[in-house]
Amino acid sequence: QVQLVESGGGLVQPGGSLRLSCAASGSIFSGNRMGWYRQAPGKQRELVASITRGGNTNYADSVKGRFAISRDNAKNMVYLQMNSLKPEDTAVYYCNADRPINTLDYWGQGTQVTVSS
Repeated sequence: QVQLVESGGGLVQPGGSLRLSCAASGSIFSGNRMGWYRQAPGKQRELVASITRGGNTNYADSVKGRFAISRDNAKNMVYLQMNSLKPEDTAVYYCNADRPINTLDYWGQGTQVTVSS
């Protein structure tokens, strides 16, 4: 069964922190580079962070130094620690395999992150 379940979003003030979690089915998680994506209103979905099974990470310039992606291979979980949040980080956040977006057939429901005072 294909499954992606994101959680941990919410409303936070600028400068605050959130930790997102993603539970992924083995068919998506195993052996794959995993990523966190986000989609703001009126904008295209974009990859903000990715991590290999071995723990090598990459970040979009917009979040570098503020976000940290991690994974627990034993639990099929992916996490995103978000610090120093800015209003422009407001979006729905999704996790998925790190592949071209047009090749990803299944998405979870995402988790809303709103950064506002």
